[in-house]
Amino acid sequence: MVEFKSEAALAAMRESGRVVATALAEVERAAGVGVSLRELDEVAREVLRKAGATSPFLGYRPAFAPVPFPAVICASVNDAVVHGIPTGYRLRDGDLVSIDCGAILDGWAGDAAVSFTVGPPRPEDRRLIDTARRALEAGIAAAVVGNRTGDIAHAIGTVSRAAGYGLLDGYGGHGIGRRMHEDPHLPNEGRPGRGFPLKPGLVLAIEPMLIAGGTDTHTTDPDGWTLRTTDGTRAAHVEHTVAITPTGPRILTLP
Repeated sequence: MVEFKSEAALAAMRESGRVVATALAEVERAAGVGVSLRELDEVAREVLRKAGATSPFLGYRPAFAPVPFPAVICASVNDAVVHGIPTGYRLRDGDLVSIDCGAILDGWAGDAAVSFTVGPPRPEDRRLIDTARRALEAGIAAAVVGNRTGDIAHAIGTVSRAAGYGLLDGYGGHGIGRRMHEDPHLPNEGRPGRGFPLKPGLVLAIEPMLIAGGTDTHTTDPDGWTLRTTDGTRAAHVEHTVAITPTGPRILTLP
């Protein structure tokens, strides 16, 4: 069931979105050579604690998961695309890191992700991350009243495929509101004019997941969560929570 949010609900979601943005900024600031993924998770936990927010990630257990998710961020490094569990792995110079974070504040959820490198990026990593951001921007630009979810998916897929990148098969964005995952599902590739109609009050988490080698397939780590590229190439994941409004898309997870 799809829930359309009131202006009051969107204002509340904007506040949860600010918490997510702050957590992501603090995690990126803390990420450096020798810092562990578990330490980055602690940074995000402290941001949520100070804001009086809780994590929709911590303890989350969908049907595919063998265990509940044990952290407040997903930390995916190099060939890990999404859902990486923060471990004791210590970052190295040149690592490509994707951090996904959510927050629930006053009953409303926010969800966003960033990708960055530790130290100066290699040209190919810069291009991958820049393309992921452009794909996200294209998807957001298509998030207007009168369009459909297929228009967002088509915009993301067009930018990604034109650059020669793969898109994580079977994964994409989603509705969001009082729960982190709500209807409708939002693919990262599709046909314009198809899918769920975009109406005022619909809120979507738009999240391109690009694979440098051009493949779409993935493997799953023994932890049951971390998804990796099958070709061993690097990946980038970026995301914003976006509201459909009569005056255009409204990004709720900006700083």
